[in-house]
Amino acid sequence: MEKPAFEPTGLVPRSIIRTIDRFRQQLLPESEVLAVQEFRISRYQLLVSIKCLLTLVLVPLSVGLLVKICFLRPVTEYFWNTHQTEIFLNSYQQGRALQEMEDFSEKLFFESLLLKAKEDDFHPSSFLKEEKNNGSTPSFSLEYTLQEAIQQKTLQLSLFYNNESVVAITNLCSDFITLGTLALLFFFMRPQIIILKSFLTESIYSLSDTTKSFLLILLTDLLVGFHSPRGWEISIELLLKHFGCPENQDFIFLFVATFPVFLDTVFKYWIFRYLNKISPSTVATYHNMIE
Repeated sequence: MEKPAFEPTGLVPRSIIRTIDRFRQQLLPESEVLAVQEFRISRYQLLVSIKCLLTLVLVPLSVGLLVKICFLRPVTEYFWNTHQTEIFLNSYQQGRALQEMEDFSEKLFFESLLLKAKEDDFHPSSFLKEEKNNGSTPSFSLEYTLQEAIQQKTLQLSLFYNNESVVAITNLCSDFITLGTLALLFFFMRPQIIILKSFLTESIYSLSDTTKSFLLILLTDLLVGFHSPRGWEISIELLLKHFGCPENQDFIFLFVATFPVFLDTVFKYWIFRYLNKISPSTVATYHNMIE
């Protein structure tokens, strides 16, 4: 049987009829039992949602951290330091170490000239005369001191970048374990995740239109706003450094120039296609707030 396209209108508005019907249901003897049962269901939904959310956040992070500290780090250090002779994980680390070594050598040489000038009561004319007579060869003690300082700096850089390579490999493996643990939790906790999703959806829809519009504007401005490119650059640099990858500026600039634009398009499509059907008043409030 087909439903009519338009409901027939009566003398009494339907809103008044629905209000009277709700008032009548509250007067029934079963209304108290239904209210208590509804409260218990809401309480159970809240407890399950909190427990599920904490489990999804804390368990993968704890498992990844424990495996990283107790297993991955010792194993990676052992194989990296005993089964191969490399110090640097890639050429980017090697270039950084070379640049640091050059800066240190220049700074050390400049400080040695200042120290020598202070000891000899330095004057520019006397320095030029000494340079003409003896050339630019420093004394044996000064040369030995510079060489020893450079050797110590080289050893420090070797230990630092060797440890950085080990940390990068360990981070990569531990992150895979964390994601794998999260995937297993999603598989084995499907009923709890359905309850969590229902609770979050109900909580979001229960907010006022102004609050939902405010959160929507805050989220879009953080991800695709005017000041967001710098945040994306810092995030990508930290992510690449976390995995020991080269911080390629061309890749970072290309990513920042394309991904936020794609994300902005997705947001606008979602607002137009779905949010406009679910909550038109929220969309109207959102447009009024951004204008």
